Amino acid sequence: MTESFSGLSFPRLHARTRRFTLGVPRGFTISPDGGRTVFLRTKSGTDPVTCLWELGVESGTERLVVDPLALGAADEDLPPEERARRERSRESAGGVVAYATDADVRQAVFALSAELHLVDLATGAVRSLPTPGPVIDPRLNPAGTHVAYVTGGQLYTQDVATGERVPLATPESPQVTYGLAEFVAAEEMDRMRGYWWAPSGDRLLVARVDESPVGLWHIADPANPDRPPVPQRYPAAGTANAEVSLFVIGLDGSRVAVPYEHEYLVTASWSEHGLNIVTLSRDQRTMRLLDVDPATGATTTLREDTDPAWVEIVSGVPGRLSDGALVWVADAEDGRRLFVGDQPVTPPSLQVRAVLDADGDTVLFQASGEPTQIQLWTYAGGSIRPLTIEPGVHSGRRAGGVTVVTTQNLETEGVSVAVLRRDGSSAAIRSVTERPGIEPRVSLVRAGSRELSTAVLFPSWHVPGSARLPVLMDPYGGPHAQRVLTARRVFLESQWWAEQGFAVVVADGRGTPGRGPAFEREVLRDLSLTLEDQVDSLQGAAALYPDDLDLSRVGIRGWSFGGYLAALAVLRRPDVFHAAIAGAPVTDWRLYDTCYTERYLGHPDEGHYEGSSLLADAEKLERPLLLVHGLADDNVVAAHTLRLSSALLAAGRPHTVLPLSGVTHMTPQEVVAENLLLLQVDFLKKALGVE
Repeated sequence: MTESFSGLSFPRLHARTRRFTLGVPRGFTISPDGGRTVFLRTKSGTDPVTCLWELGVESGTERLVVDPLALGAADEDLPPEERARRERSRESAGGVVAYATDADVRQAVFALSAELHLVDLATGAVRSLPTPGPVIDPRLNPAGTHVAYVTGGQLYTQDVATGERVPLATPESPQVTYGLAEFVAAEEMDRMRGYWWAPSGDRLLVARVDESPVGLWHIADPANPDRPPVPQRYPAAGTANAEVSLFVIGLDGSRVAVPYEHEYLVTASWSEHGLNIVTLSRDQRTMRLLDVDPATGATTTLREDTDPAWVEIVSGVPGRLSDGALVWVADAEDGRRLFVGDQPVTPPSLQVRAVLDADGDTVLFQASGEPTQIQLWTYAGGSIRPLTIEPGVHSGRRAGGVTVVTTQNLETEGVSVAVLRRDGSSAAIRSVTERPGIEPRVSLVRAGSRELSTAVLFPSWHVPGSARLPVLMDPYGGPHAQRVLTARRVFLESQWWAEQGFAVVVADGRGTPGRGPAFEREVLRDLSLTLEDQVDSLQGAAALYPDDLDLSRVGIRGWSFGGYLAALAVLRRPDVFHAAIAGAPVTDWRLYDTCYTERYLGHPDEGHYEGSSLLADAEKLERPLLLVHGLADDNVVAAHTLRLSSALLAAGRPHTVLPLSGVTHMTPQEVVAENLLLLQVDFLKKALGVE
């Protein structure tokens, strides 16, 4: 760890370090022989330029392979498709933010300023490959002889040796793309890609996306009226999705359609054991794993999972063991369980979070017994065993018998990375994040009648029992995400708020992962009940700390779903919450996307939206409310805040709106992010009467 950046306030450092993510190693690829690990990392905790590195596993020596600045890529000029991809993946850094290797991890391709580059990982020699336009998502075939990429919605392949390129799939209209993920796939299904190479390297499975049925919205920039609005196809709840079709396309120009019935393509996998796709129905109650014959496009159902609420999408599946046995995750006996073949191999009490890798006959996966912790486990030889046991949040990769383990906990700063060799010894990959200059004083408890996972933070200077502090609830609180984890970094901003004189309470209510499918599905058809859990947790925390929490001065702040919760809190429970800051809130669920919203509320025609939306509650506002929204947000569009503000104005309810010009759903701009924190503190202190 490096020393804290001298002279910077925490808000400025928090913004400059991209929430202390710069300098953290990520994007690991282990060579099949286990001898090398390739990864991404910036040079320091304040450097936003990501470089490509390699670690010799036996020697433990790191080597810088690609430095974008040495290639003259200081300023990035990104096409709209790449900017959108980074927004969907919440990528806030620049440089080599993604790469792809051949099967032997001898070469890698990447895009810098949308220009295609190929690097020999052994020598570090980088070649620029001329392309007909800006490059999106370049990927090598397994042999490393050809690279595929998308430009202008068109999928190309290019011979690495000769430079000869072939347009494999050309869009039939401006609304069609080949080889890219559509909006909901990237935003809600974690599918960031739209094509997959065959193991033979002579053909690809390609997604064709036709967005013409999707409603056309416009993201305007009111601060610059000379600029035209940016058109965007946005699939709002209850409206049409993009039409996604699949084709197996050969380098020889052959083309075979792969028909499937469901609305959503979740993912695809092409290995030596065959081509598989996973599809999901529009109501998300049926998921199918299909085997595809690449020669004919014919499909066979290998597995069908159903649920009366929804079938959860789990990353990393399908996988295969060396003998072809299927690796899958499904819900059974109120547990999210790992299946090998047709049999569950984990108990219902262990909630599987993701499959990280299948390496020969060994499966590496994440799972939780205690919901605030995420541990690494392996399955091999018919049994499971824990790879990590210390409290914390762990992730990793595995190949060639070598495992990369990343760890966060409450005792140490940042992220530590260990490479576990076959003989049990380990090497470290350095993390060069900035020191935050703040230490979370956090207690993880079970609070309230539902024993919700709750974090309580006090100022460093607070003596227990010496004074009752105003309370700040700081939730996300929505389904499919978690705030209360055994990891120091997730509480840095909350601790800064505590240092301003607040007791901070962070709670994960129903819908959040880690406690089993039944707990997650309690939000079905009513997202507003997440507010009940925030109240329950607050009252439970006050019972645990009766001399430290002042329930007569309670504020709440949040972003995205947390912003929705904050506005909901002062509208429906002014008896509990006395002020709120709602950042990028979803105020009308009809304005949010199909995949997320319909999973929990169904189709708008089913009548479950009014009870979860905010506009009808505008006349109830009697507490101070600050609405914050980025005007360039293409995920939760600014219309959410503007419509709520209009309803509040019509009801004669005073409130404050802070528009952020040029800001998306993320707030990466350093000065904006810093001042936004300071303005929020000032608002809450005045609203709650805090000196």
